Amino acid sequence: MSGDDVLLRRSGKAGRITLNRPAALNALSPEMSRRIEEALAQWARDPQVRIVLIDAAGEKAFCAGGDIADIHARAVAGDLTFARSFWRQEYRMNLMIARYGKPVISLLQGFTMGGGVGLGCHAAHRIVCESSRIAMPECAIGLVPDVGGSRLLGCAPGECGAYLGLTGARMGPADAIHAGFADMFIPAERWGDLVAQLERDGDADALRAHAADAGPAPLAEKRDVIDRTFGGTDIAAIRGALHGMGMDDPFAEEALAGLSRASPLSAAVALALVRRSGAAPGLVQALELEFRATYRLLETGDFVEGIRAMIIDKDRKPNWRHADAAQVSGEEVASYLAPLGPEGLELPE
Repeated sequence: MSGDDVLLRRSGKAGRITLNRPAALNALSPEMSRRIEEALAQWARDPQVRIVLIDAAGEKAFCAGGDIADIHARAVAGDLTFARSFWRQEYRMNLMIARYGKPVISLLQGFTMGGGVGLGCHAAHRIVCESSRIAMPECAIGLVPDVGGSRLLGCAPGECGAYLGLTGARMGPADAIHAGFADMFIPAERWGDLVAQLERDGDADALRAHAADAGPAPLAEKRDVIDRTFGGTDIAAIRGALHGMGMDDPFAEEALAGLSRASPLSAAVALALVRRSGAAPGLVQALELEFRATYRLLETGDFVEGIRAMIIDKDRKPNWRHADAAQVSGEEVASYLAPLGPEGLELPE
């Protein structure tokens, strides 16, 4: 992996972070995440850096997620420490962005998923454009929404977070703003002038002059049906509510298709995780809960098989541990979110 996979520099009054793996949809590697954390720590002490700007090369993606092929190869070889060490560092970096003492601005074009959400959607100012497509599709690879995504989902309006987390549905710019994953719509054609102004002045107030209307949010228009169908206590109740709408209903058909792609175990754990993270005091507690789940799903869950089926072999025929979510007991779900003891994630309160 090249040292040029993430470009770190100071330009004018801005600390600049540019993901530079467009051919890999700017997938985030452990080395990239570590270097970003180090740069943020350095700029926090640099009086010449007034703002931090995070963007990415290429038009297709800000960051389509973590680089999980390496995680799979090491896990199959018996090395579970690699992924867990990555998550410890990555979650710490996510928290650093959320708490940063200087304005952090992220420009989220194209796909922003998984690890990209952790990098871009905890910034103080999250900018979307016409091409933005934001999602948390982890359940389809046997994981759960992490990198603080469970907190964002848990704080979304009504049952919107449960819907997005379980189905992996993609949000356009208006939906991302409605759900709390983004703050402002700025057409992509204005980004060049905006970046130049931010570098020159180091003032995040410049964003307002470039903002435009993102239009209506489909999620807001579907709020009633989402709340009615995804408010169930478990996956079986949610499926039952969707089936009750009739299979000729487009929303029910699409939602059930999304649920069918998810690992039954991951979906059950994700539902509990999103609700607990939304009710938690803050991001720290959500990240701690996420780490409990990801730590265990790597070893005894469907994560390794999910990566194989969806990313490595691409046969899209995962052999999940459970045939359906009805086989996942409440006790099993609770076990994935139980404290890890000495192995738990330690973050500053």
